[in-house]
Amino acid sequence: MLIGEFRRTIDERYRLSIPAELAEPLLEGSEEAVLAKERPGCLSLWNVAKWQNKLASGVSLVEQKIAAGRLEGRLEEVQRLGRLLSTRHMTVPLAQRGRLVVPEGYREFLGVQPGSELFVVGAAVCVELWRPDAWFRFIEEQMPEFRRLFDSLSA
Repeated sequence: MLIGEFRRTIDERYRLSIPAELAEPLLEGSEEAVLAKERPGCLSLWNVAKWQNKLASGVSLVEQKIAAGRLEGRLEEVQRLGRLLSTRHMTVPLAQRGRLVVPEGYREFLGVQPGSELFVVGAAVCVELWRPDAWFRFIEEQMPEFRRLFDSLSA
């Protein structure tokens, strides 16, 4: 389970160091991870194999529904899904010491400049990169529900 909260700074070349305790289990012997756009101010990093399995399974179901005619009349939704899939994620290398270069379209989505601080957060199944204002807003909204969520998932 990937957990922990770390404050990091993006350097002038948009590089960010992912803490070893999060990078090592995320990579599991690979040198790459999947970077995904989650919400404005937040990106996530996923293990490549886990991401590909999850994505392939979901895409396969949608393809089966299209072939069976079960998505007739929902062309706009299918196109929207295709557009989002096309731009949502990419495979990125993690260099020595878990260093990630945040690609251009992703840094714009994240809303960061060189010298910006970010929070690197373990989100159980992935690692998230948060712009501080977005992170604080999210925590403020979600923390009151922590006990109920924990009790529900651990019962």
